[in-house]
Amino acid sequence: MAQMLQDNPTNILVVDDEEAIGRMLQTGIQMAGYHCLAADSPGSALRLLAEHHVDVMVADIRMPEMSGIELGRIVKARYDADVIIMTGYVDDFNYEDIVQQGASDFIQKPVRIAEFIARLKRVIGERASRQGRLQALRDLELNLDKLRRAMEGIVQAISVVVEKRDPYTAGHQQRVAELACAVARELGLSDDDIYGLRMASVIHDLGKITVPDGILARPGRLSDLEYQLIKNHVQAGYDILKQIEFPWPLADIILQHHERLDGSGYPHGLRNEEIMIQARILSVADVFETMASHRPYRPSLGLQRAVDELRDNSGTLYDPQVVSVFLRLVEEGRFPDYH
Repeated sequence: MAQMLQDNPTNILVVDDEEAIGRMLQTGIQMAGYHCLAADSPGSALRLLAEHHVDVMVADIRMPEMSGIELGRIVKARYDADVIIMTGYVDDFNYEDIVQQGASDFIQKPVRIAEFIARLKRVIGERASRQGRLQALRDLELNLDKLRRAMEGIVQAISVVVEKRDPYTAGHQQRVAELACAVARELGLSDDDIYGLRMASVIHDLGKITVPDGILARPGRLSDLEYQLIKNHVQAGYDILKQIEFPWPLADIILQHHERLDGSGYPHGLRNEEIMIQARILSVADVFETMASHRPYRPSLGLQRAVDELRDNSGTLYDPQVVSVFLRLVEEGRFPDYH
């Protein structure tokens, strides 16, 4: 059969071992304004598909080598092409079965060319609409990725500002983030929730930029007024972030990370399930990292003291499930920086 393919975004492949039918369809397709390839067997069709882009393949069911349905399954698996099946054996096949095999349409022989072109145009139109939706989705995903990376950059910049303000705790927020996310993964939080928890964790001490330098690093016991200034850092962090529409509840996580199950925490004395799970995870990671690391106003209290704090207050101050997972990860050596 004659083969014709020009530079056109819509190309049709006709596969039929009856040359007369193939020529008739090819002529109709070209008169409708499309470009057409023709093959007289499944094998030659596959060779053409490997060499040329094809939008729609029209194939007879009964051919040498394999059926049009088998050929269609191969094409759908390997190529981005729609499939239209033709047959004169209508008693052996029905529309629903053919479509379930992946075909976009099923045409009965003898083919009426006007009906065939109308059905072909419908398939091409639906294909264009589908591709338009997919492109719109890809564009949306690209824009969301750009937005996420921009927001992550903003959060990382805030983290650097906080740590430059309080260099003695440089790295504390990043280490807390690693601990918190490890626990969140074990608890089965969604990837999106874990991502948000990481963002909140790396700036959870943002509000400390409102605390005077001398108080942050002062050794010894703080006065009641000084301690109130320290405690206010969660509200200050919340107030800074609450007007920014992040996709994750960063401000709320930061506001709640010093709340405790028994209501003894601050700033609002929340209890149990009133505290977000992300904040309950962050609080355990924060307490552990603070106790196990050196501070300018005291040496490290040691790993055992940090473990004892969590174990002794599990279910009272800290979420028992979070503590259980956290301590298991410590025992398994999953946190090699703490030993």
